Amino acid sequence: MNKQLVAGVDSSTQSVKIVVRDCETGELIREAKAPHPDGTEIDPEIWWQALGSIAPDVLDGVSAISISAQQHGMVALDAQAEVVRPALLWNDTRSAQAALDLVTDLGGADKWAQAVGSVPLAAFTVSKLRWMAEHEPENAAKTETVVLPHDYLTWLLAGKPSEFITDRGDASGTGYWSPREGAYRQDLVEMALGHELDVPRVAAPAEIVGYSELFGSSPIAIAPGTGDNMGAALALGVQPGDVVVSLGTSGTAYAGSLQGTADSSGLVAGFADATGNFLPLVCTLNAARILSATAQMLRVDFDEFARLARAAKPGSGGLTFLPYLDGERTPNLPHARGSLHGMTRENMTAENIARSAIEGMFGGLSDAVQALTNLGVGVNRVIVIGGAAANSAVLDVAATMFDAPVEVPPAGEYVADGAARQAAWALSELDSPPVWDSLNPGITHRVDPIAVPEIRERYQQVRKQTYSV
Repeated sequence: MNKQLVAGVDSSTQSVKIVVRDCETGELIREAKAPHPDGTEIDPEIWWQALGSIAPDVLDGVSAISISAQQHGMVALDAQAEVVRPALLWNDTRSAQAALDLVTDLGGADKWAQAVGSVPLAAFTVSKLRWMAEHEPENAAKTETVVLPHDYLTWLLAGKPSEFITDRGDASGTGYWSPREGAYRQDLVEMALGHELDVPRVAAPAEIVGYSELFGSSPIAIAPGTGDNMGAALALGVQPGDVVVSLGTSGTAYAGSLQGTADSSGLVAGFADATGNFLPLVCTLNAARILSATAQMLRVDFDEFARLARAAKPGSGGLTFLPYLDGERTPNLPHARGSLHGMTRENMTAENIARSAIEGMFGGLSDAVQALTNLGVGVNRVIVIGGAAANSAVLDVAATMFDAPVEVPPAGEYVADGAARQAAWALSELDSPPVWDSLNPGITHRVDPIAVPEIRERYQQVRKQTYSV
């Protein structure tokens, strides 16, 4: 008996990955990966070319597919559905002032939080609309549709149908779709861009939105897809009380919730998830690259970097690393720069510098978890994922930075796996995502919290003295 196969795609800032899994059991059958160029804007055709370079090798025999991709990216299209300008990505901070202006125009952060659950930041699509309207008015005037990266790839995969499709998870990151109301706010679109847009239809979580005949031997059903954080949450089976801290290019902390949130401070984005619930999320611009940049500065590989960090005592001898190497999103400091504080002749060792980099990375993320807690989101455990989670020193430091047990599951392609699980859900017609024992990541490492409050206190004090936030 032949296995029914499903595929999940993760189209991220840095690469595209495809996993193919057994629809019933979740068993991994095959996988492939291709790179994306670095940058903060890109021709969306490059994403499609990268996907097409690996898809023929892995999609043969697949019955359903779903695409999960980086959130917020602005793909502007004209009346003929042609790309107007290179897509502006989440990590492009040129729209920082536009975000501030939009907050003022609506009457303050609380108005935005009540309208769409989130306060605009530079990363949000709505802020990029305003930037384009101000700096590229000709492109703004030509733009009739704006889609997100996963929407665009899903449309191409389906053969360019007349209708664009998105899902509630990714739509909630635009800044003009309300998770609690389940509706677009065209008044906010017009405030940002100067005119309304044709917007993608928001599909049901497990809807089959089309079929693809581009790859494989027979038509492949297409599920709605979602944003990258929503895809990872779906793979991990995030439930209320679970907080995921993801250490990728950016750092995120998000939690399962049955209720939508509205944080007027702007720290917590009130996102939806890919199942019909909610995924309040805090995102920092700097995460794993803090560690790679510090290791490069120290001229060591990651194994030696971990050894150095573990050799230092908690607190790094008084060093505090503000890790805003690429500006920062939360707190909203797009023009900030990284800095090292508390330096003395005694504490300026490679060991302390290595550990301070990890403590700095978690400084912002522990603030993120606290912001979730302040909104009433329960935190029973912290699940740390992402490439940097494999560094042996990361778990040691994490135990001193959070007030709940810290767990690290095995390394995995959780975004792509979540997309594959959504594809299986669409085929199954079940009321909830299928349970895959083989995808259940289990826990490879777990530590109870080790209270060292002075690390976080010093981080917060230095941050406030440096940037008044």
